[in-house]
Amino acid sequence: MRKPRELSLKGKIGAYAVLTVFTLFAVYPIVRVIGISLRPGDRLLTKSLAIIPPDATVSSYIRLFVEEPFLQWMINSFIVSGAVTLVGVGLAATAGYAFSRYKFRGKQSAMIGLITTQMFPATMLLLPLFIMLIKLKIYDNYLGLIIAYSATALPFTIWQMKGYYDTIPYSLEEAASIDGCSQFSIFWRIILPLASPALVITALFSFMTAWSEYLVAAVLIQDKTLFTLPLGLKMFQSSMEVSWGLYSAGAVIVSIPVVVLFLFLSRWLVSGLTLGSVKG
Repeated sequence: MRKPRELSLKGKIGAYAVLTVFTLFAVYPIVRVIGISLRPGDRLLTKSLAIIPPDATVSSYIRLFVEEPFLQWMINSFIVSGAVTLVGVGLAATAGYAFSRYKFRGKQSAMIGLITTQMFPATMLLLPLFIMLIKLKIYDNYLGLIIAYSATALPFTIWQMKGYYDTIPYSLEEAASIDGCSQFSIFWRIILPLASPALVITALFSFMTAWSEYLVAAVLIQDKTLFTLPLGLKMFQSSMEVSWGLYSAGAVIVSIPVVVLFLFLSRWLVSGLTLGSVKG
């Protein structure tokens, strides 16, 4: 009886040791970026092995908000990301429900077409997006960028919502219909509350698509007053010099909203990711 317990204990120690090593690999770069942001004089390298420098200063953070238009970049990112999140959740929730519950001509082809678009990198979409937005006269403004990001996020989110709707028993809708509920009332009062974990995943993915994306924004946005955070941070890097203090401080601040959002939505994430992939 003792041997299985000893093996079990060794297995736990080994598992925790492996997890600790991988955690250190994941955390160390983050700690180093924080340390660089606290160094004076935009120093990237130092002879000291201390993670937090002895002469640490928050001057880079102060310069971001006082000398640089960092606050404007953050506002722009929140506007674009918030709009993409609302559009993504609204369209994915309704389109996913239609694909899950209704039968219509071309349904399978449409689903395959949606998932096929995920196979192509964003760089292949830049030229057609650029031409379309110019013809629609919405190039170099918020609306054009929101449309581009929404189109990028929707294929995955629609499939995610459709898979989650498939796990909700149709008998609930039949019972509500017998009680006199309209189709819209069934969707709004019964289906959406039950699908809240999948809605959280959709909102998070849509937000992340717009919050940290650089390449599409660099092509579609030229007005510096409309720069998002990734575009703004790129301005700290030139061919001759990089402002490592400002760059690192900006990277730390950019990551804070994402971390807060993950922590706030964490209780819905696991069920949303697992149940949404059961059926498709």
